[in-house]
Parts: sequence; C-alpha cells; structure tokens
Amino acid sequence: MKTRNGITFVVSLISLLTMVSCSSATTLSEESIPSVDTTTGSLVNDPETAIEPDEVTESQLEIDETMLADIYDRVYPGVVTIWTYSDAGDSENTRPLGQGSGFVVDTDGHILTNQHVIDGAAEIEVDFPSGLKSWAELIGTDPNSDLAVLKVDVPQEGLFPIPLGDSDQVRVGDFVIAVGNPFNYEGTMTLGIVSSKGRTLESINPAPGGAYFSAGDLIQTDAAINPGNSGGPLININGEVIGVNRAISTESFSPTGNPVNSGVGFAIPVNIVRRVLPYLISEGSYEYPYLGIQSLGEWNLRTIELLGLPADALGAYITCVDDGGPADEAGLIGAGRCGDPALNPGGDLIIAIDNYPVSRFSELLSYLLKNTEVEQVVTLTVLRDGETIDLPLTIGARP
Repeated sequence: MKTRNGITFVVSLISLLTMVSCSSATTLSEESIPSVDTTTGSLVNDPETAIEPDEVTESQLEIDETMLADIYDRVYPGVVTIWTYSDAGDSENTRPLGQGSGFVVDTDGHILTNQHVIDGAAEIEVDFPSGLKSWAELIGTDPNSDLAVLKVDVPQEGLFPIPLGDSDQVRVGDFVIAVGNPFNYEGTMTLGIVSSKGRTLESINPAPGGAYFSAGDLIQTDAAINPGNSGGPLININGEVIGVNRAISTESFSPTGNPVNSGVGFAIPVNIVRRVLPYLISEGSYEYPYLGIQSLGEWNLRTIELLGLPADALGAYITCVDDGGPADEAGLIGAGRCGDPALNPGGDLIIAIDNYPVSRFSELLSYLLKNTEVEQVVTLTVLRDGETIDLPLTIGARP
C-alpha cells in the first residue's frame, strides 16, 4: 500500500494475503484503436482489426441492464491481469510480489498499466481472460502520470486492442464503468459517474527539495475502485477508455490493512495517455513541461487576506520559484523559499497562460500537460503588486 497526504494509490503491488488484482476492457472502434507510427511517433488506427462500437445518443436517458451487459461482453477480452515477481528466473520462488491490471492498446502486443503496478519487479507476467499467459518486457515508464507500457509476444488473434475515447468530451455527471478484479474478485464490474474533472494529486516523481511533482487533469469518479483496479481502464457508455484508474482517497481500511473505497477515485485522463503513449513505446520515456514553481491549491478567505489579494482573486499563486528553472529565468517572483512551509505575501499570481484564463493551479497544470511542449515559448499573465504584466517563458523539461 502506498499512501501519501490522504491519497491511497490503488495498490497493485500487494502480497498474496490480500490477492488484489484488476482487469477491465473496452470496445474496438475503427476510429480509435491505437497503434504507433514508428516514423512519426504518433498514434494511428488499424481498420482491419476495428469493431464498430454501439453509438449512444443524447436521447438515451437511462442505462439499462442489457446495455451494461453488452458493454461488459465487448470490453472484457481486452483486459489483462499483471503479476510481478521479485526474483527473475527463480523457478523455486513461485510467490508473486504483487498483482495489478492493464489493457491491450494495439495488435503489436503493447499493454498499458500504472507504473506503481510494476515498480520493483524483476519479472512481469501478463494473464489474458482467455487463459493465455505470457512474460512481458517493460519498455517505457512515466512516473509523472504513473503510466507504464509492457510488450508481450503472443499471436495477434489473442490480442483485443481497446479504443481510446476523448477525455476532453467527458462531462461531470456522465456514466462511467470500471471492470476489474478488486480484492481478487475477477471480472467485477462497477458503475458510477464522473464526479469532477481537473483534479490534482502528487505524482510518484520526486521534485527537487524533497516534494513531489504534481499529476494533473485527473478524472474523479464514484465508480467503486479498490485495490486491484489499479492500471485498468475507466470506460464510458460507448465502451471507450476515458481514463486509467490510478488512486483512491480514503480514510477506511479493511482488517487486513487494504484501503476501502469511499466513493472518491481518480483516473489518468486518456488524452494524456494519447500524448505520452507513443513516446513510451518509441523512446521509453516522456518529457513533461516544467515551469519550476510551487503553487497554492485551493484557498479560503483568510488565506486571501494574509496574501493581500482581492477577495475575488483567482489564479495560481506562486509560493516559491526553483533556482535556475524556467520561471526563475523568466523573472517570476515567489513568496518565499522552496521548502519553507510558511505562507508569505509577495508572490506573483498567474491569471492566464497564452490568454487562457487560469482560476487555480490545477487549470494551469492541465493546460501545460495538454497544450505545451518542452522548449515552447508561452506568455504568462501575472498579477503583481496590483498590476497586470505579461512575461514570456520558455517551457523546460521536468527533472
């Protein structure tokens, strides 16, 4: 179990005493089955393996049991169970280190999961719903979003790629589905809604100074996600993946110490997957945009008064600037030194990036992840001493 600041990663690296695993899948659509163009690194489609999903119109006001059963039947073949082992090639040690989920993304054998599912593994086993089992090679990791890509060498007819949807089209209140193996109950399906969008959690990538970089633009859902759902897909009612289940927030635990679902789960949005996946396959890693600042999240009226800001102030308040980072070179001002927990006035308030309004740090982070690249020049609009100024900044790469 990995817990930090009240957020519990949906633990996939667990002991056999808890037997936590996860599996889930989605429909195959001609427009959205991803593969990778090795010359450009971009996702392309494979119409020969595509299956057209059922369209869901706005006039459908209910989800009936037949629709849910059909989605389950279509998505389940594309989900895998992942077992990890601490000792490579040790035939006498058959006890796995942990268990998690993943899903097939193309007919080349690429499997997507969470990085924390395979963290510390010497060997990785992938089990398909058909009963097929294969050793997997780890070919790419992304600690900033908690993603990892595996590759298996199995016949193409045993692979059922899962189509990727569009997380930008997801609305709060949309129905979503998770299919997996919570607490080792294989093939469990849960139903819920999108509770919110644009949430921010700590990543598993440590930042300079001992803190952690932020993972942003996360989807929050009340669909039951428990230990074993980690790395599996969150699915819309068209049978498309809109997110990769990553973590839950809970204060409840089972007698064996496993986190228990509290109706607050988080998934990595699929549009971040679309950006990252080709690089993980072709390069093994992905460079995230980096400003070199720390910022407040939500704030209350007392905080606003302490900082000397207007009562209706919105934006990303800079608490500190990393020495030598992009923000430092651009001339942004932080309210104090990084690592100092004191809340001080005097920092810049970022209110827009490239004329896109920013009302909180999570919105700034979402914009960076979806719209910027390393070495790109952006314009930050900041409120400083009551005046609005524009500052050009060259995006860096996260350390």
